[in-house]
Amino acid sequence: MDPVTILGLTAGCCSTFALAPQAFKVWQTQQVDQLSIGMLGLMITGSMLWLSYGLLRSDISIVWANAVAFLFIIYMLTKKVNDMRQTGRR
Repeated sequence: MDPVTILGLTAGCCSTFALAPQAFKVWQTQQVDQLSIGMLGLMITGSMLWLSYGLLRSDISIVWANAVAFLFIIYMLTKKVNDMRQTGRR
């Protein structure tokens, strides 16, 4: 593996797994009050765009990092939307 790919994978791991503690906290507590629907919407949009870009460029670092990030974000977004429906609040 070349140094540029290693750099990309390392950067992707740092950015992607920065979401892990928040997703784990949501899973553990089922609390989503502090999550902003706007932030989650922007993050999912950004992740989808980066994933598309990575696929078009055939860049495994970008694809991998954003595919994993997408899963974390979609989990939190789903929990937030379900909570908003149940409680009627934003």
